[in-house]
Amino acid sequence: MTQSFRMLNAMRDHTAARAELRGDCERCFGLCCVALPFAASADFAVGKDAGTPCRNLRDDHRCGIHARLRQKGFTGCTVYDCFGAGQQVSQITFGGRDWRQGPAEHARRMFDVFPVVRQLHELLWYLTEALALPAARPVHPDLRTALERTEELAGRTPEELAALDVAAHRQEVNVLLLRTSELARSGAKGRGKDRRGADLVGARLRGADLRGATLRGACLIAADLTGADLRGADLIGADLRAADLTDADLTGAFFLTQPQLNAARGSAATRLPESVTRPGHWTGRL
Repeated sequence: MTQSFRMLNAMRDHTAARAELRGDCERCFGLCCVALPFAASADFAVGKDAGTPCRNLRDDHRCGIHARLRQKGFTGCTVYDCFGAGQQVSQITFGGRDWRQGPAEHARRMFDVFPVVRQLHELLWYLTEALALPAARPVHPDLRTALERTEELAGRTPEELAALDVAAHRQEVNVLLLRTSELARSGAKGRGKDRRGADLVGARLRGADLRGATLRGACLIAADLTGADLRGADLIGADLRAADLTDADLTGAFFLTQPQLNAARGSAATRLPESVTRPGHWTGRL
């Protein structure tokens, strides 16, 4: 098999893997609408406790206001994604038995496990993306091992998942993701900007050259990134809530998740990496 065919097959594998790491509400029992707590705020019109069904959740596990979430004050719901943890917990971990069936203990265990699997699936998203980066080839064997280990953890029993030290596993994976970032950014023009964990709330970064920059964990809430060049930037954990990405170029930016993008603002002219899709609420000129 030639190198070009191997690369094509790898791309297909990564595309399929990414598809499985997106929430599929048709195969979930509305877990994010029940297991997770939220407080009344600009993101949620009302608050609720963990384990309490949202008032908008219907008996068929669907949202009664799904098409009007933003208008009804539930913007927080529109920017959330479970990375496929919902269908994993519903159909695999608990074998298709929903939380309304059986004793209350069954529901509690399901709600406890869901956030754990969600964290593991987020790591699977990052590892899958890292394996799609040609520049990270020197660490691909270690990344594959970490991915297989994470998949094995996500497939454990409810009891094993509840006892899992997710933080320790995240730390192990993060070492590989840091090395991946260094390799991926090594050839990027403009590399050298280190904005890890930076407080950039409301920052004026219009037209900024952030090629190959690391913005890991940076707080970019309401930052003006209009027309900014973010090609090849590391965006893992960056807070992009209300950040303006109008006309920005994020081609080749990596470790960017759909929830991050959904929380930002952008336009039809914002250029995005192939790993994410343009949010439906974005508008703007071409």
